[in-house]
Order: sequence, then C-alpha cells, then structure tokens
Amino acid sequence: MTETAADTLDVLIVGAGISGIGTAWHLQHRAPQMRYAIIEARSQIGGTWDLFRYPGIRSDSDMYTFGYNFRPWVDGQVFADGPSIRRYVTATAADAGIDRHIRFDTRVKSASWDSAAARWTVSVDGPDGSYPLIARFLMICSGYYRYEQGYMPDFDGLSDFEGEVVHPQAWPEDHDYSGKRVVIIGSGATAVTLVPAMAEKAAHVTMLQRSPSYIAARPSRDAIADALRKVLPGRLAYTLSRAKNIGLAMFFFQLSRRWPDFVKRGVIKAIRAELGEDFDVERHFSPSYNPWDQRFCLAPDGDFFAALKSGKASIVTDHIERFEKEGIRLKSGELIGADLVIPATGLEMQVGGGMDIRVDNEPLVPSEKITYRGMMLSGVPNAALAFGYTNASWTLKIDLTAERVCRLLNHMEREGHDYCVPVPPDDIELAPLLDFSSGYVQRALPHLPKQGTKAPWRTYQNYVQDMVTIRYGRLEDGHLQFRKADASAAASPEIARAAE
Repeated sequence: MTETAADTLDVLIVGAGISGIGTAWHLQHRAPQMRYAIIEARSQIGGTWDLFRYPGIRSDSDMYTFGYNFRPWVDGQVFADGPSIRRYVTATAADAGIDRHIRFDTRVKSASWDSAAARWTVSVDGPDGSYPLIARFLMICSGYYRYEQGYMPDFDGLSDFEGEVVHPQAWPEDHDYSGKRVVIIGSGATAVTLVPAMAEKAAHVTMLQRSPSYIAARPSRDAIADALRKVLPGRLAYTLSRAKNIGLAMFFFQLSRRWPDFVKRGVIKAIRAELGEDFDVERHFSPSYNPWDQRFCLAPDGDFFAALKSGKASIVTDHIERFEKEGIRLKSGELIGADLVIPATGLEMQVGGGMDIRVDNEPLVPSEKITYRGMMLSGVPNAALAFGYTNASWTLKIDLTAERVCRLLNHMEREGHDYCVPVPPDDIELAPLLDFSSGYVQRALPHLPKQGTKAPWRTYQNYVQDMVTIRYGRLEDGHLQFRKADASAAASPEIARAAE
C-alpha cells in the first residue's frame, strides 16, 4: 500500500540486513511503544548476505559473536556460509513479526531534517511510486559500502583480455566455471574464501596478490560450544560460548598490538606447519604490516592451505603489468593464463547508503562530521548509524548501538525532549575514523567522518568498554544536547501537510 505524508513514524530503519533486523528486535523489546518501519531496497531480507553470492561466501567472524546476543546460533558452524546466515536473519525477523514492518523494493532517495518540527522527511521510491515518510528518528542500517559496485582498479589492457572478468560483488549465482583457469586478484578474506571453494571444479585456481595478508587456520566447529550445548540449556550455552570467544578475540587483538613480532612469528610458524618447509612461506605469507593493522583472514579447517597442497590452487606474489589476450602479464615477465579473472579487489565505502541527507536545508558532508560514541554524527539530530567493529564481529557493536538508541528514545519521551544532537567542544582534537591500513579504508578516509581523541568522540573498538559506556553510561553527558522543536519556525511543506 502506498504510504502518504500523514503516516508519521517514531523510527524509520533503512536496511533489512543483519543490522536493521537486529535494531527492530531491540525496538520491539526495549521501546515497544514506538511505531517503526523498515525500508529495504532489495526484494528480501539479508542485506550483504543476500547480495553476495560468490562461491564459498561465508562469515569471517565466528557465529557465536556474529550472531545476535538475543538469538542463539545453533547451527554448529563456527564460520557460517552465506545462505545459513541469510536463513538465520530471516528466521529472526519472521519469529518476531519484524517482517510485517518491512517495505521491500523500496529505495531511500533523500532524508531531510526539519528542526522546526523535529522530524525527518524521507523521500522513497517504491513499487507504487515515490512518496515521503515522516519520522522522529532515523536509524541508518544500510552498511558501509556501495551496493551497486565494488572497487575495480584501472588495469592496463583489460579490454584486450578475451576471457571473462567477474567482480565478486556482481557474481551470478549460477555461473559455471567448471574446467576453467581461474585467476583471483587479491589477498583479503574474499580471495581466501574463493580459492578453496572454486578449486574443486576449476581446472586450476591462482591467487594473484600484490602483497600478502595474515591467514590463520581455525576449526570449523567450536568443541567447547558443542560440549556446553550437550549439558546446559541452549541460551546459557550460547552466552558462555559467546563470552569465551569475545574474550579470546580481545586477548589476541591486544597481544597483536603489544607484541606484533611475536604474533607474526607464530602465524608464520603455523602456516609453515600446514604447507611444509619446501613452500616459500616467507614470500607469500609474510605481510609488510603488523598483525591486526588489517583484519585477519581465516581458513576454516585450513581449507585454503589444503587447496594449495593439493596442487589444485597456487599463489603468486607479484605486480600486474597489464592484461593480455591470454591472461595477465606480471612485472616479473611471467604470463598467467586465464579463462576467468575475479578481481577480489575490495569495496567502495560510503556513508548512509549514498542517500542525500540534509539538516535544515544544509547538505550533510560526512568528512566534516565527527562520530559520537561510534553511532551518531556531530550536528545531525535524531539519527544513528549502524557501524560495527573492525577488530571483532560486526554485530557486537550493532546490538549495543540499538540498545543505546532505545534508551535515547525512551529518555526523550519520558523527559519531554523532541530531539537530541551531538555537539563537539570547540577544542576537540581530531583523528581518522579508522586506524586500519586496508586499501578500501585508506581510499575512503578523506570522505569519511572523523573521530576525536577522547570519549565520547573516540571510537575505541573495544567491546567491553563500549558495553559499559553505551549500555550504562549517562545519556545527558554534556556532549549530547536535548532540545525542543522550534514552534516559532515554519515547518517543511510535507510535515505541515501531515499536521493538518
């Protein structure tokens, strides 16, 4: 049914992926009086896990922490495949009745805040045409990258190549690569996932990397979690397994930051044990950066290393000179023959799903904003962004952000506030939003918001610290200002019509 401007929502959620569905669940349980809707540009639930269909697509975080804190992961896979995650998120929405609030095939074009009415006017395109929605609070759960396309370097001679080039972000689910010579460009999580998944059917798979990444083998089953499920109630077993994995991840991250050489030696030693002394581990698996300056790549049950040992896959560390008719010419002079090239070259980051956002008719320029508690932007009222951790599971931060938003909504309703807006101090010292050397991050940094060097403007990437401050910290902290609508100012035409 086509909505009209008169339909005013308490909360409008943009995106029905793992973040949007999780936020809706928290709203229903922590602020059940709030009327909400979810806008989803795709035709079904899942977000990232509905978009990506390349071979072997899976989570690179363990599901005991990547799963919601309110819904136990019971599948047993530690690093679940994409379809399993999509089913998990879809079941969460169906069981809670969240799916009834989703408007599919509907895309947000713009969002405009009006301080006079303390409302957002959100313009959307749906199956029945364009229309505005009015909402008190905007929750943006559209992810951190451009859905329309992934990052594609400008390869010299690409038009000369007579084979196929398919980016993982645009992978057709029924694509047949049987018997083909496949070259995967990249060394990140996508490449490490693709290699073993494609090696069984392809004639040969070559992973061509400019520089190595850290790759660690991990069991595909969590023995402790499996044991706990046998003797404890499901929710308690899940909570204990989740706490264990959170603690281990934080320990390993701190270990990597404080003693990077020690961790690096350990990772190289483990890879050498997997591949043998004859394999050139130093060349292909010794990155120039320290552990956790970029995300670790995980190989469930060592599947990546098994593909290399079998001879069905190989790894080449070199630079691309140009594409030629038969394949890729390297700077060393070697030609890698290829029928199919997969540029696993990363994402293009963007803020707010690419929508046009305005605050009192002023366009939002993300690079001029500062993040507040890793979830709001300076000067942007009644709006939050779902942005997860870079050094841990995405969903850990999303659960905390949703809880904080519910606290804010209940607090404003209780105290009679119309809206809240983060206002940084004049003497704030700024820093880049992300302390990560990954290419997709470095390319995006000039266009991303900044962070401060002190709380609440600094994003600490620490779950326990965030759990304390976001879940239990004061809402009226002097940085988040609570205000009333300006009744003396003229509201926007859409909002004025809604009030009639």
